[in-house]
Amino acid sequence: MKKHIMLFYLVVSCALWGLAGGNDTLISDTLLTEESGSGDSSLVFVLDIDGAIGTVTADRVIDAVELAEEEMAELLLITMDTPGGFNEAMWSITKAMMNSSVPVAVYVSPYGAKAASAGVYITYAAHIAAMAPGTNIGAAHVIAAGGAEIDSVMMEKIMNDAVASLKAMAERNGRNAEWAEKAARESVSITSKEALELNVIDLIADDVDTLLAEINGREINTVFGKKVVKTTNPKKVPLEKTFIQSLLDIISSPNIVFILFSLGGMGIVLELYNPGAILPGIVGGICLILAFYGVRTLPINYAGVMLILFSIILFILEIKIVSHGLLTIGGVVSIILGGMMLIDTADPELRVSKSIIISVAVVVGAFVLLAFTLAYKARVSRPTTGAEGLVGETGVVKTKIDRTGYVYLAGELWEAFADEVIEEGTEIIVEKVENLKMKVKRKF
Repeated sequence: MKKHIMLFYLVVSCALWGLAGGNDTLISDTLLTEESGSGDSSLVFVLDIDGAIGTVTADRVIDAVELAEEEMAELLLITMDTPGGFNEAMWSITKAMMNSSVPVAVYVSPYGAKAASAGVYITYAAHIAAMAPGTNIGAAHVIAAGGAEIDSVMMEKIMNDAVASLKAMAERNGRNAEWAEKAARESVSITSKEALELNVIDLIADDVDTLLAEINGREINTVFGKKVVKTTNPKKVPLEKTFIQSLLDIISSPNIVFILFSLGGMGIVLELYNPGAILPGIVGGICLILAFYGVRTLPINYAGVMLILFSIILFILEIKIVSHGLLTIGGVVSIILGGMMLIDTADPELRVSKSIIISVAVVVGAFVLLAFTLAYKARVSRPTTGAEGLVGETGVVKTKIDRTGYVYLAGELWEAFADEVIEEGTEIIVEKVENLKMKVKRKF
């Protein structure tokens, strides 16, 4: 156990060192100084978005815009491949991009990438929109949170607001406002070639270098007026995720949040089953804390959270009281329903995977049943060590028992008493042990 605790502290210390030593900025000051002072070169920050749009992604984009403005960069280039994301994060990103004094270009890449749902809004918010060959964009239809039914009047208001935002971005950047409305109302999608023909994007480029070469000298509109993009001899500086951002990005995933809740519950159950084990309780507590952080960054349905927590309570009760598996069944049903309801969105790509829900439910249920079985056996089994472990054993009377006497049992001589007189040499069975004296009776 001491080795486990020392290992745990070592892991935590390394993590804290990484957090403390990790640069809070997106790039090193040395690299930034070198790039900023490289003669006639153009400073271009490159930020990659790969996956669902969430709070961490929004924070990265906002930080990148601020850094680009502070360092007077020529361009902030966002390479993107996303199935969509959450509304609050999306609006934070588009707001930061539209109010940036530094030109922002969005490049949907690589081959096979897409800008779906929230990706459409982010592409339209960019001063320059580009796509790689073989990519697609679209499906920006507004859906109700959690897939809930809402009345037609409210849906019309939500839809009109989304359409107005898209059209405003299209008009500012000189793009196809009509298609933007169609993407929002009808969820249409188009290829990169079609997007260029319909003036949804500004150009198609095979790679980043080609893109930077083609936009050199292009005039764009910013909130501070017109600006000419100069990307001659560009110095590309990638904006990598910090250690904290990478960690938060992982635990902000709906699947990971659900798994953390489940692991946390298993850790607490194991600690209660074996008090003093320490490590399961520590790991379980950390998992639950991380899960609650993930909850903060996602559009959570708190009924789902309550169902998951309720399942943990049922699992704990299972090892405390005899329910013949009913509490475990209730816990499994509760955790499945909680996983299905956890994320408040109708987009299946942003919800907890059904395969993960079923897998976790089966593993947790089996784990709790195992813990219950062991706990039940411990409760009903008699002691097997010490004097108490001799109850039910047989022996032979060595001296006549008349009120008291002695019996030979388990290779030792024991003082014994009985409710009747038992002659020497008679086989006896132990009924109970009181103060190291055995109460016995005739075996037959």
